[in-house]
Amino acid sequence: MNALAARFNAIFGADMAGPLAALAVVLIVFGFASPHFLTGATFGSVAFQLPELGVLTLAMLMPILTGGLNLAITFTANIAGLTLAWTLQANGGIDAGPGAFLLGSALALAVGAASGLIMGLVIAFTRAHPILVSLSMMIFLRGLGEFLTRGGDISGFPTFVAPIGHGSILGIPVPLLILIACVIASHVLLSRSKLGFSTYMIGSNIESARYSGINTRKVLVLVYMLSGVMAAVAGIIMLARFNSVRVGHGESYLLITVLACFLGGINPFGGFGRVLPVFVALVVLQLLSSGLNLLGANQHLTTAVWGILLIVVMVLRWFSAKFIRIVK
Repeated sequence: MNALAARFNAIFGADMAGPLAALAVVLIVFGFASPHFLTGATFGSVAFQLPELGVLTLAMLMPILTGGLNLAITFTANIAGLTLAWTLQANGGIDAGPGAFLLGSALALAVGAASGLIMGLVIAFTRAHPILVSLSMMIFLRGLGEFLTRGGDISGFPTFVAPIGHGSILGIPVPLLILIACVIASHVLLSRSKLGFSTYMIGSNIESARYSGINTRKVLVLVYMLSGVMAAVAGIIMLARFNSVRVGHGESYLLITVLACFLGGINPFGGFGRVLPVFVALVVLQLLSSGLNLLGANQHLTTAVWGILLIVVMVLRWFSAKFIRIVK
């Protein structure tokens, strides 16, 4: 048994055991509970519903690795989406061309980066707690968006935008391809770059990282900027999927991004975790949601189950850590 566990850890990593076990449980339980669960329709639905949640989770991931949190990701995504929508509206609405879309997307990414830049600067130079800083930014962005849109939606976009949210290439949904590209980029950044190494160092012990020569302020600013850019990518995907933008889109995603990170083995205090287990955890959560929908549960019950699952994950982690200490 020990040899098998060692072989598994060598191939996949120890942090993959939990997400893969959860995936197996969800597939088995809902496979027996509903004859329509293990079908192409279910997995196709998951492939289209997963991307915006997945990209938002990646936006949450890097701040958590530093020991922080970004509570403003959903409203950053919405403001970025509104920026793109306003650019398209200003250039003809449904008659806007690809150039307007590219300009709007660049501005949306810039807005996301600016949101992260402000949070990063405040956190890095004042040492204010990331929860308070990102909560303040969340309130600001929500209020700003409500003021500018008067609580309404913005819709009416060119037809070429729709395939970004609903199209497929060789049978693979376009938004899923965008998510996979973001997952690969995040994995390479965290595992192969100096910024990734510094991110883990700061999460493990920011004072030690500072004494070892790492410019912790610069790293924190870059981390929150990248978080804002990733949230903006999610905002662009949501605009294409819903064919409209409003400030409240995706508010419930915030809880799920945190849950996916913890289910994927991310240390809530920072310093440890990988992208790939988090991606598997995202698939588990989306399959769980689809399975509950097939059984007739409404979205409110699904949200409640996600909350309970977060508590269960924390309890299981405590038992696992205690068991390891006893064995040693």
